[in-house]
Amino acid sequence: MAKNTNSLALLWRERFARFTRPGWARTVHIRRAVAALLVVLAGVLALRGSPATAGTPVVVAARDLTPGHVLTADDLRVVQREANTVPAGAVTASADATGRALAGAVRSGEYLTDVRVIGPALAAAATGVRGATSVPVRLADAEVAELLHPGDTVDVLAVGEKHGETSVIASGATVLTVQVTDPKRRTEGRLVVLALPAAQANAVAAASLSQSITVTFH
Repeated sequence: MAKNTNSLALLWRERFARFTRPGWARTVHIRRAVAALLVVLAGVLALRGSPATAGTPVVVAARDLTPGHVLTADDLRVVQREANTVPAGAVTASADATGRALAGAVRSGEYLTDVRVIGPALAAAATGVRGATSVPVRLADAEVAELLHPGDTVDVLAVGEKHGETSVIASGATVLTVQVTDPKRRTEGRLVVLALPAAQANAVAAASLSQSITVTFH
């Protein structure tokens, strides 16, 4: 009886060892199971989308727009684009751009970014000075304004009432945009938006309230 008991125990030990031994067939089954799990995981990730390709809201122009145009809600639309295709500084809500003036022409469907509208980001990019700002001035001589283009560097001069005396009130200003002449205001001179460090911009703004302004080219 003891012999039979020992034989039975030995048989079960052999079967257990054979079951737990990682043989070729068991390895194949494990590999197939892992492969199937990876396929399922890939399918789940494809349905969810990766962060780089997930949709993100971005504002684009609803139609062709001209330089100096003041944006309204009708000029803009929000679309979904893959995150890795959206440029830095992209505007993501129409309200953030409404009421802002364009620095240059924009095509329909073009992304709207912080440097496409007149503001601190554009002024800093144009001058290379952190904290730079933009200031609008109406030049006394409309023909001088006709010669200006975005990106030009100019000095700003105040023209005195006596003997045409001039004084430099700002140097190295960058032209951001030249507004289209309004026929109703042609006699007032053409409006030019300049980028300057904040202190110089304030000086130009103050001078323009009481003196005629002109510029010289670099």
